[in-house]
Amino acid sequence: MRAIGALILGIAIVAGVAVATSRAADEPPAGQSEAKAPAAPSPSSAVPVTPKDAAPPPSVTIIGASEAHGVLGRDVRSAAGEDMGRIVDVIVDRSGRVRAAAIDFGGFLGVGSRKIVVDWNALRFGKIANKKDSITLELTKAQVAAAPEYKEDAPIVVLGASGSLQPLQAIQ
Repeated sequence: MRAIGALILGIAIVAGVAVATSRAADEPPAGQSEAKAPAAPSPSSAVPVTPKDAAPPPSVTIIGASEAHGVLGRDVRSAAGEDMGRIVDVIVDRSGRVRAAAIDFGGFLGVGSRKIVVDWNALRFGKIANKKDSITLELTKAQVAAAPEYKEDAPIVVLGASGSLQPLQAIQ
């Protein structure tokens, strides 16, 4: 029992010395005052923002609900009414100009489908018959089926109805 008591007393002494050493390290040496951090400026002493420093207000455009729609995930049909797939991506050039759309074409319930890239100018947005806000592709199903598959990080082959798409120049 005496050994256990001595052990506990020794642990208490070591802990006390550790606490005292820690406190001494945090206090400034004798004769030196502790440096105080500068006080935060009060709101009344803050530098006023002048109009030349303020950012200009952003422009605001209001587009009516019937005037514009998102295109990702939208169905695409041929002029003959055939299902051509669904838009899954929009391809832009380095200047941000829309160049083409990637369409998930073929397959059944996503199995066996492949991505085909078509010229943005080959798409027609509008109302056809009983379908409002339809997207029509000016290509036949056979033309799209024969197109090479789009693969990321590979040169993009863009299928166009009019052939008006100009190739991008390589930037070096």
